[in-house]
Amino acid sequence: MATSDAALAPMAPGPLVGLAHGVLEVVVAPAAGGRIAQIRYDGFDWLVGHDEHTQAMIAWGSYPMLPWAGRVRGGRFDWQGRPHTLPATLGGHAIHGVGFALPWRIEAHSDSGVELALELPMDERWPFGGHARQRIEVGERALRMELSLTAGAAAMPAVIGWHPWFRKPDHLEFEPSRCYPRDAEGIAHLPLIDPPPPPWDDCFLNDRPVILHRGGQRLRLTSDSEHWVVYDETRHATCVEPQTGPPDAFNLGMAATLAPGAMLRAWFRLEWL
Repeated sequence: MATSDAALAPMAPGPLVGLAHGVLEVVVAPAAGGRIAQIRYDGFDWLVGHDEHTQAMIAWGSYPMLPWAGRVRGGRFDWQGRPHTLPATLGGHAIHGVGFALPWRIEAHSDSGVELALELPMDERWPFGGHARQRIEVGERALRMELSLTAGAAAMPAVIGWHPWFRKPDHLEFEPSRCYPRDAEGIAHLPLIDPPPPPWDDCFLNDRPVILHRGGQRLRLTSDSEHWVVYDETRHATCVEPQTGPPDAFNLGMAATLAPGAMLRAWFRLEWL
């Protein structure tokens, strides 16, 4: 979809896959961008659902971002001496990759875990191809997500991550070390600055757990990714998004470079305290 607001188009959940361990229940929607449609702990829902505030594909559940995360300015970047243009999907920019808008294939499924796979396009949406995999697994008090992206026959830039839409927490514990400033277009750039006060729609460097408090529960978020985007400008939700590089990483020179067949991996863990 190449219209400027394609990311706001509706996306229905489609067939659902349920996972459970004890009081932790997770509902996965493979056809809806391989996303988690809902996370329920001890009867308490943590994610913004499909029909609560919007049906836009960009604005519900928790979905993987790849082969880039956040915005690519104007959808344009240079790679190995060649210019490339991606479809503008939100506000004139290319946002959150292609994985969240495509159906994923179920590779394996048990009561407590599911493995999904996706072949990336090799067309105007993304000229390099490649393939992605994710594993979603629940334990007694924790949900772990693993995401990987493997280049195909062509080398390519890559950033991967997750975009969970958490229902508005009562309190957020977040202590990042640095922040990417945003310009007049709202796009991250350099050099880094000290973290500003909230509200945020910003990318930070962070190596500490992030803790959400809501309804008497505490949820600790950890990841091996040092870049975290926090978006808390809406009244109904706060997004806390670990990713391997910042928004517009392709233009900032901060994306991973994957040789043919090379892989980029990351993990994201949610644990109830």
